[in-house]
Amino acid sequence: MPHSDERRPPGRPKSGASNDMEPHSGEQPSPPSSGRGRGTGVQMTPNEYCQRKAAQSGSSFYYSFLFLPPQRRRAITALYAFCREVDDVVDECTDPQLARTRLAWWRAEVVGAFQGKPTHPVMLSLAEALRIYNLPQELFMEIIDGMEMDLSQTRYADFKALQLYCYRAASVVGLLAAEVFGYEDRRTLKYAHDLGLAFQLTNIIRDVGEDARLGRIYLPGDELDRFGVPAEDILHVRYSNAFRNLMEFQIERADHLYEQAFAQLPAQDRRAQRPGLVMAAIYRTLLHEIRCDGCRVLDRRTALTPIRKLWIAWRTWNKG
Repeated sequence: MPHSDERRPPGRPKSGASNDMEPHSGEQPSPPSSGRGRGTGVQMTPNEYCQRKAAQSGSSFYYSFLFLPPQRRRAITALYAFCREVDDVVDECTDPQLARTRLAWWRAEVVGAFQGKPTHPVMLSLAEALRIYNLPQELFMEIIDGMEMDLSQTRYADFKALQLYCYRAASVVGLLAAEVFGYEDRRTLKYAHDLGLAFQLTNIIRDVGEDARLGRIYLPGDELDRFGVPAEDILHVRYSNAFRNLMEFQIERADHLYEQAFAQLPAQDRRAQRPGLVMAAIYRTLLHEIRCDGCRVLDRRTALTPIRKLWIAWRTWNKG
């Protein structure tokens, strides 16, 4: 599974957690060793810290975790919180060098966690999951690599180039999540990979305008050319029939990837992997809303209400 229904994780997945105050440029990051509720002075356990981070994000991922048994829910919530933490580094640091320094800190923290020496509340919470589930260290590093790409790359020449970013930002998260949810057939990992890609493309579709205001265009450059959409139209919020056709193409590709992922999920693993199916149901509903709204993603951000997300989650979970 990707970051969240925030694009900047999967995918990014815009809520603060460890960065209550922005340090001065060049200052080393020093995340807390235990969580503290913002403005309350109340000390939180590592698990409470991660739970708070997930709940505050408003992400669709939060709804997909609700029905899991406690041990798996703690693990996936901590994984999601990790993705949010490293994503927030890129979103909240205006100085790219400071952001790289903070990401380097997180790399060291990951290494420390796998050596049994975590210090940040997120990694303290993840410690239980690292003991129980097969969560390779290199996949956590790939997630950080994906976040670091946003510091230096704002355009993608073609879909092949974009796929590397999507793999790091979302498919890797899907592979880790599949381990937490459990599976018997290794084909489930292919399902998780492709589902993560579909999630990330959905986030990119939803956030075209928001990303453009940050100077980023994730839509492949060769596809802009093919549909006759200048980058300036995206950056300056200019709608056209060509833009709508371009976005319809993006939606069709994401829909195809959802179907491709579902086709690869073995029947015996469907029940265990229900959280991903819940997320997919929410995200496909979002895609439908974007399409019904005329693909007007340059000047607005389509979202589902919390009650609608909860209803979709409950219905999908019980369908099995």
